Amino acid sequence: MLEMADVGIFAVVAVGFTAVTLIMARILRPRVKDACKETVYECGMPAQGTTEVRTNIRFYTFTLLFVLFDVETLYLYPWAVRAKESGVSGLIVIGIFVGVLFLGLFYAWKKGALEWE
Repeated sequence: MLEMADVGIFAVVAVGFTAVTLIMARILRPRVKDACKETVYECGMPAQGTTEVRTNIRFYTFTLLFVLFDVETLYLYPWAVRAKESGVSGLIVIGIFVGVLFLGLFYAWKKGALEWE
């Protein structure tokens, strides 16, 4: 029961700190309106043409695959530290986990998500 009280106190302090910080920032910020402040910052050069650039979807796919396998590492490391304690059932579970991830990688590979043409 004590742990729940600690978590509750921590949550209240976190929300309170966030609220106080945002309120104080709104009260204390300068209210000077300036045309220069309202312009888009482009390294001192005026923007030419449209600022909307279409990005190839392959960048997003590649990034999602990177994040997927990066998160996999976060799950595998704690398991590897405690591998002996988890026994055969832990080995089976982590094997299924890695197997599903490799099926996803194989699927992405077959679809051409990793090729840059």
